[in-house]
Amino acid sequence: MNFKGLNVLVIGTGKSGIGATRLLLKIGANVILYDAKDTVDRVAIMKNFQEDAEVRLVLKDMPDDVWQSVDCAVISPGVPIDSPMVEDLKMHRIPVYGEVELAYQSSKGDLLAITGTNGKTTTTSLVGEIMKAFAETEEGRKVFVVGNIGNPYTDAATATDENSIVVAEISSFQLETTHEFHPHVSAILNITPDHLNRHHTMENYVAVKERIAEKQTADDTIVLNYDDPYTREFGEKTNAKVVYFTRNADFEKDLPNVDFVHLQKDDIYYNGTKVINIHDMNLIGSHNYENVMAAVGMAFSYGVPVELIADVIRKFKAVEHRIEYVETIDDVVYYNDSKGTNTDAAIKAIEAMSKPTLLIGGGYDKKLPYDDWIKSFGDKVKLLVLMGETAGDIKKCAEKHGFTDIVMVGDLKEAVQVCHDHAEKGDAVLLSPACASWDMFKSYEERGDLFKQYVREYLKV
Repeated sequence: MNFKGLNVLVIGTGKSGIGATRLLLKIGANVILYDAKDTVDRVAIMKNFQEDAEVRLVLKDMPDDVWQSVDCAVISPGVPIDSPMVEDLKMHRIPVYGEVELAYQSSKGDLLAITGTNGKTTTTSLVGEIMKAFAETEEGRKVFVVGNIGNPYTDAATATDENSIVVAEISSFQLETTHEFHPHVSAILNITPDHLNRHHTMENYVAVKERIAEKQTADDTIVLNYDDPYTREFGEKTNAKVVYFTRNADFEKDLPNVDFVHLQKDDIYYNGTKVINIHDMNLIGSHNYENVMAAVGMAFSYGVPVELIADVIRKFKAVEHRIEYVETIDDVVYYNDSKGTNTDAAIKAIEAMSKPTLLIGGGYDKKLPYDDWIKSFGDKVKLLVLMGETAGDIKKCAEKHGFTDIVMVGDLKEAVQVCHDHAEKGDAVLLSPACASWDMFKSYEERGDLFKQYVREYLKV
């Protein structure tokens, strides 16, 4: 779609909405920027654009003339598609696009897109580094790492050309509003319960994740987790060429004619070609072996040589806020896993711990069950420190399963203090909340940054 000259309503004044507005201005669209809150800072918002930018800013109440003049709308991922605003757009027969769809339709080059419940940021970062190294071997190629990773796709779209490689982390919220979105190589890392307060049912959530491959053909590739029942089943339905990755299946025996990446003892292979030994990697935890295998599958599918892939993996370190080493204080190791915003991610963090662990959990309620998370504690978790909106529900669930070593706290600083006071030499302290951050923090990044700040204050004592 050509947005030039159209009257476009952008809903949301956060990072995504600002990025969409900037892109639309570059394209030559007429932009009306809307926010449902009238408490936002008008001056601060307008500073995101050039002084002569013609942006009409509307807050709270939508004037009738806007409904009558708008050609289409671009919504931020934080706006649910069943919200009253989007229902009004549909009632007025105004086409609705997401900011990722806007960016895709405005960019050029090859797109590699990653989604999944967990591991998206690590895998996207790793694929991005591999592609950057690959681009250095080919003259005139640029790589853009964008999307839910924190760099709006819309900010990069007009800088791309036919030789560009775009590596994008795509969330389920962003996939809700795709239309022509068409990756050359895609990946669904896993699908476990998450965001059910938004998607309402697992069936809806799975269907949204599968939209990443909706426009892919037999000329494209999708990398899927064979060990995940949802993604394994999707491999039988998609039109794209499938590359599976697995920690468990014996492909040479069970599926001899399928391309696959697998872990055999301590080595990762692609179709029988050894890529790397896991002990040569900086990443810890079995979940990271899956992330690496997914990245290997995507890179191989794009034609990157195995030696280059392995070299980048050896140098790659964990992304911030995902089982991130913080400090060792009095022989107690502190890890920041603030990005563990659902129970499956938090389970993987516990599995990665090799020491008796004091666990900080709790936060914004995404309507997820906590039973499997509690069951994963085993003999590893010695103390559970709970805070936030879900603290009470988690405590009840833990006690139901016989875990009673629990301390309730009022905030994160107190949680760190409790862990510091109770930890013994040889222990680990892990912030892995299994919940979103929005009840007490602006983002999981803010939560993780504060955790690191509070931990490091004990270095000064």
